[in-house]
Amino acid sequence: MKRPLAYITAAWSGDHTADTRQAAQYCREVYEAGFSPLCPLLYLPLFLNDSIPEEHKSGIDMGRDLLKRSHVVVFCGAGIDESVKNDIAIAGRLNITATTLDGILTVKTQGQAKADA
Repeated sequence: MKRPLAYITAAWSGDHTADTRQAAQYCREVYEAGFSPLCPLLYLPLFLNDSIPEEHKSGIDMGRDLLKRSHVVVFCGAGIDESVKNDIAIAGRLNITATTLDGILTVKTQGQAKADA
C-alpha cells in the first residue's frame, strides 16, 4: 500500500537533541496513522551546517521542495513560530491540506471505530 507523504512541521525549541527526539516521535505517530513522514529536521543537520548562510538557505530550499511534494502538512506541538506559519502559508498557496497531529490521529481513530463496528 502506498502511503501519502506527510510533511512534519513544528515550532522546534532549538535544543538539537530534544528536537530530534520529539521529531522522531511525531514521525512515528504520523507513520502509524498511515502516512510516510518527511521531516527535514531529522536529516538535513546530518550534512548541512546551519551557521553557514549558503547551507542555511539550501536547507530552507530543500525543506520547501519536500513540502511541495507532500500530500499533507502536519503541524505538531503546541507552539506556532514563523517557520510553522510559513509552512502553513505555502501549503495553502499550493492547495496542500494542512492539519494538526491531533487531527490526523482523530481521523485514524474514527476510521478504526467504523471498521470495528
